[in-house]
Amino acid sequence: MRKLPVYLLLDTSASMDGAPMTALEVGLRTLLSALRQDPLALETVYLSVITFDRQARQVVPMTEIAAFIPPVLVTGPATALGDALRLTAQRSDVEVARSSATVKGDWKPMVFIMTDGSPTDDWQAGLAEFKKRNFGAVIACAAGRGARTDVLKRITDTVVEIDTADSTTLLAFFRWVSASVATNSQRVGGNGKEITAMDELPPPPKEIRVVL
Repeated sequence: MRKLPVYLLLDTSASMDGAPMTALEVGLRTLLSALRQDPLALETVYLSVITFDRQARQVVPMTEIAAFIPPVLVTGPATALGDALRLTAQRSDVEVARSSATVKGDWKPMVFIMTDGSPTDDWQAGLAEFKKRNFGAVIACAAGRGARTDVLKRITDTVVEIDTADSTTLLAFFRWVSASVATNSQRVGGNGKEITAMDELPPPPKEIRVVL
């Protein structure tokens, strides 16, 4: 079966230290638990986690959710969002099977980005590499007032915001992510049409606002 790759790009800058980082790890486990209860997602969804602070790191390569082990996240200085976009582009070249004239490859990857700050690197260069690839739905979340929604809008039209990176709002975000991934897995497993726009995603909960 063709896999549905999902990249999670998570801000692990110093401002996420403490309670926000704990909430992030709980959110990841909640996401995984929800997807494992969905038979179709269990068959099709593969997850990868890329963190970014001083630099971007792929802390979990593309892995089927049955075998996925949530990583222990560590914070660092800076917010290398551009490096995360570049690394995602590079890893997708290796991890996502492309279609050919005779064989259908994987579905277009879904990408979820969560950040609470402003990029400290050359994010435009990273974005240029990212845009060269054939990603599917790209959803960015601005967590708190320090996040640059104008930058995220340059990455994708689908931008949401939450007031703070605390346990309640991050848990709501990850539950919405799991619902969005599950919805896409049902679509590709049914009519073969992937999610491409915000209005095709499940409605976000009250903790999440859509940035227009």
